[in-house]
This record gives sequence, structure tokens and C-alpha cells, in this order.
Amino acid sequence: MNHTERRQRLRALFKAQQCLSPASVFDPLSARVAQAVGFEVGMLAGSVASNTTLAAPDLIVLTLTEFADQVRRMMRASTLSLLVDADHGYGNALNAMRTVQELEHAGVSALSLEDTVLPTPFGKKEGEEQLVSTAEMVGKLKAAVRGRQDPSLIIAGRTSALRSEGTEKTVERAKAYAATGIDAIFLVGVATVDQVKAVHDAVRLPIIVGSAPATIKREDLAANGARILLQGHQPVAAAVKALRECYAHLYGGGSPEELKSRIASAQEMEQMVSAGDYRKWQQEYLR
Repeated sequence: MNHTERRQRLRALFKAQQCLSPASVFDPLSARVAQAVGFEVGMLAGSVASNTTLAAPDLIVLTLTEFADQVRRMMRASTLSLLVDADHGYGNALNAMRTVQELEHAGVSALSLEDTVLPTPFGKKEGEEQLVSTAEMVGKLKAAVRGRQDPSLIIAGRTSALRSEGTEKTVERAKAYAATGIDAIFLVGVATVDQVKAVHDAVRLPIIVGSAPATIKREDLAANGARILLQGHQPVAAAVKALRECYAHLYGGGSPEELKSRIASAQEMEQMVSAGDYRKWQQEYLR
């Protein structure tokens, strides 16, 4: 499945009357495991990429090159349609254009650009959130759309305005963002279905929901235009816990035999790394 086919598959899902949750993935192996259990759509968050590529927090210390390289490796290893969080586009509008070009080339199916002021400016306290002006974000999104070569690539405008400006201002921002030619609106800080409905009614674009209270039913989100609901990034945290427990067991003198019930079998590992294919290719091309 080539990149365009993956993007077209995701576009078809965006047109369906359902709200799905992608697998949170972070490297080629996790992408392949997610695909093996049935996921067709994956999500690589900027925070997760920073965690796994640099062992660093989500403070925009990751570079576009590092991010795109990780995406490229993941796309080689799986057929997932990958949605990525491209943060603020790594700079101004021209940087946002370059970000679209690099990530499209790397193979993403969808990317979001956000209106948060990033990285944290000098003098701002931790946790204080500041948004760029609507005019600046419109310029970024116009440049992003201009940078796209494959029309099947999905570009989403992400806004955190619900948390700081309220629903009315969020709707105003969403309408301005939609007018740039983007394909979806990504909402952060959703607290009610009515907020999703207000934005969707105003822009008539698919909605990506960053998170939502457990009391909100997925069916209600779908009925009001939400097509993606993110559920957090438990897999990378699960991997950290499993690694810590394994290392602690071995460092403490524990036997490898005692880990058998807690780790993937040799057969499972062979399946995940396509060992059978490689043995076949060895026979075909190295003999």
C-alpha cells in the first residue's frame, strides 16, 4: 500500500459516520504490533516522539528532521495510515510549509498544526498557555496547504482555544482556519458535545477530538462531526513499565527463564520483525 492509498483510506474513514481511535505508536515495531492486532490508523504525537527519540519531555526540543526520520522508519515497517501531531510547524508560516513537505515525503496520511505559542517564550510560567493570533495561524495554514503536493494528504488546524477563549471564540478561529482550505479541525480541551457541535456546525469539516470526558459517548461525538477521538498514549508508558520491570528483575539477579510468561515469545518476535521474509530473501538473493 503506497502513501496515497493510505491517505485515501483515511479520507474514506473521515467521510464515514463513525468516530474511531487510532493506535498511539512511536517506532517501527510498535506500528507493526498495532497493525498486527487490527489497527488501520496510527497516531504519532509530538510528545511521544520527543519521549522515545530523545528521552525528553514535550518542550519542542525535537527537530523536524528527527521527527520526519522517525515517521519514515515507521512507514517502511507498517501499512498504517498515520496521523501526526506536527506541533506549531517548527516555526513561522514558511517553516510550516516546509514541515508539510517533509512529513508528506515521509509518508504521513494526516498532520495537525496548532495555534499554541511554541516553544514556551521567555518569562512564561510552566502551564501558562498562549495562542498565536488568528491572523498568524491563518497565514501558517495557508502556507501549509500551499506546501502540500498530494491532494489526498489531510491537514488539520489544531486549536486550544476552548481552554482559554471559550466556545464562541473557538468557533471564530475554526471558521477562519477552515477558510484556508484545510481538511479538518483538531479540538483540544473538549468538555461537552455541544462544543464539538458548535464548531462542526460552523465549519462542516471533520473534527478530531484530542480528548473528552469518559461521560461523553463516542456515538454522540460521531453524530456531531467527530471522526477521530484520541485516547492518550498508554502504549509508550506500558513499554517503559515493562522495560523497567524486566531490567530490575535481571539486575537483581533474577533468571531469564522466570520472564518467559511476561515477554513475547521467540515466535511472536519473529513475526513482528518479518523474520520469515528475510530468510526467504536470503535464500533468493544471497545464494
